[in-house]
Amino acid sequence: MKRILIPAGGAVLATGLLAAGLASTATAASDVATDPMAASAANAKAIAQFWAESNGAALKAATESNVWDKADVAKLQSKGGYTADTKPGSTAPIGQEKKTSSKYQNVNIPKTIGKVFFVNGKGEKKWCSATSVQSKYRNLVATAGHCVYDTQSNVDTMSKWVFVPGYYQGKAPWGIFVGKQAFTHYDFDNYEDYDRDYAFVTVYNGIKVNNVAPKEVSKADFDKYQGIKDAKDVQITRDEFRKCKLDPTSTTSCWVKRGSDAQPTGPDYPGAQVAKVEVSEDTYKAAKVGKGNGFKFGEPVTEIVTDPQAQEYLKNQKADAKKYPATVKQDARGNWTITHFYTQQWYKPGEETKFYKTVFYIIESSALDAGRLGEAVGGQGIAWNQPTGKYVRVFGYPAAPHPDGNKPYTGVTPKWCYGKTSKKLVGSAAKKIEEHIALKCAMTEGADGGPWLYKYSNTKRLGYVNGVTSTFNDQDGNGRVDYISSPYFDGETAAVYKAAANVWSGKIV
Repeated sequence: MKRILIPAGGAVLATGLLAAGLASTATAASDVATDPMAASAANAKAIAQFWAESNGAALKAATESNVWDKADVAKLQSKGGYTADTKPGSTAPIGQEKKTSSKYQNVNIPKTIGKVFFVNGKGEKKWCSATSVQSKYRNLVATAGHCVYDTQSNVDTMSKWVFVPGYYQGKAPWGIFVGKQAFTHYDFDNYEDYDRDYAFVTVYNGIKVNNVAPKEVSKADFDKYQGIKDAKDVQITRDEFRKCKLDPTSTTSCWVKRGSDAQPTGPDYPGAQVAKVEVSEDTYKAAKVGKGNGFKFGEPVTEIVTDPQAQEYLKNQKADAKKYPATVKQDARGNWTITHFYTQQWYKPGEETKFYKTVFYIIESSALDAGRLGEAVGGQGIAWNQPTGKYVRVFGYPAAPHPDGNKPYTGVTPKWCYGKTSKKLVGSAAKKIEEHIALKCAMTEGADGGPWLYKYSNTKRLGYVNGVTSTFNDQDGNGRVDYISSPYFDGETAAVYKAAANVWSGKIV
């Protein structure tokens, strides 16, 4: 298995009786599972560029996480009290928020919160809520486990995972922070145990990406480039075409579009000109290599494209497969490619004949280092084994409609709820949950992953993360979400957090 079990800071914490009355023998080492995300700085830069290109088009196209359906928005059942498995503990927040002098209860949104964006196993662009939290290297994000690990497919971690603090309509005011390593509870990673639906993700230094104009490159450089790229056909003169044909390095990129008066012929006809005809992959593979009608014309051309470009081509292909014969593929990480295949067709020259060459472009970007996450926006503290029935303030970006169809939220700006958590632990048969805490709140999906802040200071905008939004529930059965729930943060949560809080991630640029 690719998952690695690691101890939390080398310590082993013994656990006691859980709320359900079952004894746990797990140690801190066996509580923690870690999964790689962006494995290298180059990979991380490409991910940031994916979300930033075209003025944040991919960010704007993302929709809220849709883990829950109407059947899941059920009633919570009381499961009784809890027994702490270790002593209560906490890590203090960090930040330089300015105090406000207002005496009114205007809620100051913390600078630390934002959205995490990712591509799920279906290739869909999605987002959840999250927050920056305190850590040794100022590089840690807290969110829900289901916003990191894809429970609806065979893909382990979400693809192209990034955190954007202060996100607003495609803007990343403090930069894009690409996930490097995900830390979850072993039981969630392996068994999708929603009693452990939380995650801590280390992120690279943030970057601010500015895409520059496309750069023309050779076919060889085009093939090697792993970022966004494009190939375009450019009309040239007959003399330019002849020069191109005489240049052995450019032969396969120069071609002819026959006019209406051009007549098909063979390659040996005096002055015959070759045109490329796009065909299907199967036709290309069956074609011979050499000089002749129906023979292969150069190498296939593969473009890395965005999701909208791929969907548009597939739509056209469904309507006219002969006109759009290219092969469209999406890999397990959500990357789309379109590969074009060509064969030869020779013609007698006609007056309407036009000459072309294929020009290859790569789209590079300039990227500036935005520093460490905690230095940019600060970090909330973490608390575990705290008493229930205490006041918390919950933040998130709700967007989904209620089960009855009412849609009061847009997901554009963060919202908040405030109140006392349930004194007793609660459960839900829909997700086999037995050890959550609940809060009266009407926020819907999109808010999942958002922090539950204990002892939140409205002046400092800092507090202690003592939960993350996991489920949405309908207690009175009227088709509206009225309660949300979070895993209870205990000593095992602390073990996962401590393991993540001591891991360095580094820079992208």
